[in-house]
Amino acid sequence: GFQWLPQVLAARGYVVLQPEYRGSAGYGDRWLNENGFKNWRTSMSDIAASTHWLASGGIADPARIAIAGWSYGGYAALMEAETDPSLYKAVVAVAPVTDLETLKQDQANYTNAQVVEDFVGSGQHIVDGSPARHADQIQAPVLLAHGDLDSNVRFWHSQKMNSALENAHKQVEFVEYKGLDHQLNDSLARTDLLTRIGALLDRTIGH
Repeated sequence: GFQWLPQVLAARGYVVLQPEYRGSAGYGDRWLNENGFKNWRTSMSDIAASTHWLASGGIADPARIAIAGWSYGGYAALMEAETDPSLYKAVVAVAPVTDLETLKQDQANYTNAQVVEDFVGSGQHIVDGSPARHADQIQAPVLLAHGDLDSNVRFWHSQKMNSALENAHKQVEFVEYKGLDHQLNDSLARTDLLTRIGALLDRTIGH
């Protein structure tokens, strides 16, 4: 279906690749594995492989690649920028999950608490697979954006990531969209977001 963010980037002349990584749904249980949080390393390796494929095929300049995502995609953008920091010159994360333990706690008082607990799981991947706990690994400038009424991924995920990046003395821009939820379904907010993304990409990988 139509997705406005990749369409805008493509219209600006950028090559846009949306990889179907293992850990995402739609290709059966073997492809899904446990999921993109428990098996985050597999998901990130597929995204990295996609990046290398773009470069090796001459489709993209390996020195001018950015990574962007929304929701889990925002999580993946941050996590992959930490896992393979030399691959990316800019990172955009909109409404991202940034800490897996916090994600479980967010639902602790709701009827789906056990579902989320089982989905995210427990173990070392909670620490290793939480971007906010490894912000010092990111090399590229980061743009964070989040609506403060997001009930899907809570606003404090971006607050936590922003603090972690600032404490690690990284380049970060954090934009709060007041009164908006996970979709940022507001033309002025989306225009502002796209303008900021465009400015970041112009500055880091060029037009």
